[in-house]
Amino acid sequence: MAYDVDVSRVTKVLKIGRRYLSWVQNSLLEGELTGAQLERLKADLRKAINEEEDSIVFYLLRREEYMERQLLGQDKGGQTMVL
Repeated sequence: MAYDVDVSRVTKVLKIGRRYLSWVQNSLLEGELTGAQLERLKADLRKAINEEEDSIVFYLLRREEYMERQLLGQDKGGQTMVL
């Protein structure tokens, strides 16, 4: 999950995201969710953001073998599975 939200909502969006996913770096979280967990996450986020100003992107990978994570520089959050 990557997000670009107004500074007044960043902390709230991060807290919601961390209930479901692992923080990777600024405005980026990742993890493995069930379909139901994903829908709950989206519902929680809809309550916290202004959909006319903010943006949240989810990257869904259906199979682990299609995912490769490469890092340049400092690992700020830690490595987990991608959503």
